[in-house]
Amino acid sequence: MAISDLNITIPSIPQSTFKPADSNKKRQKIVVVVSVLSILVIVILILAILYGTWSKRKRSQVKFPDKTAETIEEKYIMDNQDDDTELSSFSLTKISKSTNNFANDKKLGEGGFGSVYKGVLDDGEEIAVKRLSKTSSQGYCIQRNESMLIYEYMANKSLDLFIFDKIKSSIMGWSDRFHIIHGIARGLLYLHQDSRFKIIHRDLKASNILLDVDMNPKISDFGLARMFTEHENEANTNNIVGTLGYLSPEYALDGIFSEKSDVFSFGVLVLEIISGKKNRGFSHENDSDNLLAHSWRLFEEGKAMELLGVHMRNSCVASEVLRSIHIGLLCVQHHANDRPTMSSVVLMFGEEGALPRPKQPAFFAKGSMPQCYLVSGNNITMTTLEPR
Repeated sequence: MAISDLNITIPSIPQSTFKPADSNKKRQKIVVVVSVLSILVIVILILAILYGTWSKRKRSQVKFPDKTAETIEEKYIMDNQDDDTELSSFSLTKISKSTNNFANDKKLGEGGFGSVYKGVLDDGEEIAVKRLSKTSSQGYCIQRNESMLIYEYMANKSLDLFIFDKIKSSIMGWSDRFHIIHGIARGLLYLHQDSRFKIIHRDLKASNILLDVDMNPKISDFGLARMFTEHENEANTNNIVGTLGYLSPEYALDGIFSEKSDVFSFGVLVLEIISGKKNRGFSHENDSDNLLAHSWRLFEEGKAMELLGVHMRNSCVASEVLRSIHIGLLCVQHHANDRPTMSSVVLMFGEEGALPRPKQPAFFAKGSMPQCYLVSGNNITMTTLEPR
């Protein structure tokens, strides 16, 4: 029978009393769980990548030196695997006694990685003691690197390592200044060409040139030095080190260093020793140039002798002064290929022939310095905080 024939009224059921099927609920839960898990996996991967990048950057800052150039220690070990020679060692008690417990009047100088003290052993032998700074993260590696290089110098008997007096060019006469300039040139030539290994100093500056009792200059502080292999001419680093005013442009801006980087620093030193002024912080009443630009302007105007103090112009050898300024300007040219090698520099000092005309020096524009790297603005050696 049709339901209409039964006279039965079927009440209507409100639509709100119906609920979604259980299968829809499960499907929604699965979607939510999968979405949450996917987001968590992505976040974990991103964090892992960021941590790996940070760790790599941290290691690149602390590890010293770069893989592009061997350390003194690595090269020494490879070449002396069967040699039982070891560096001399001293007890802390003996070192402390020799320096009068690191007394201030025994301090010779201070840098970013520690202080250097003069010590006297019981047998009367004088020594230089470097005490690393507690805040230096790279000090230990730098000290070992320097110690191995010092050993090589001692083995070759080429330099007197016990040097005590810092260079003070402002109180020296011209003959002493010229003697120091020529000595630094020969020292760099030894590092670049005549030593057992080809060494790039990378931190050549006035405070790292020391004098012995006979006013002979000694290049010191080899903690940042790099050793090149036989066929290597240049290398690249992400960790820029050095002091403003002495860094070559290709090294400061691109991290490229070579023997021409040291040549640039040498050129700065030459002009500083002649003038008795620092490149950084240099000022002149007639212009706002740094020392390099000021020297070049005087040279171009035929007034190079004005770079030397008035009190020495009558007692100097003018030809030596002018030739030294000329050589210094050749060494600070902007492009590395334009700068001479140290072997050429030594020959230039020993000859009287004509010299090539120098081109405009680096960082010429009104004494400006590049602002894209972070290094020390004073005499303390620093490293960049961010890799390039």
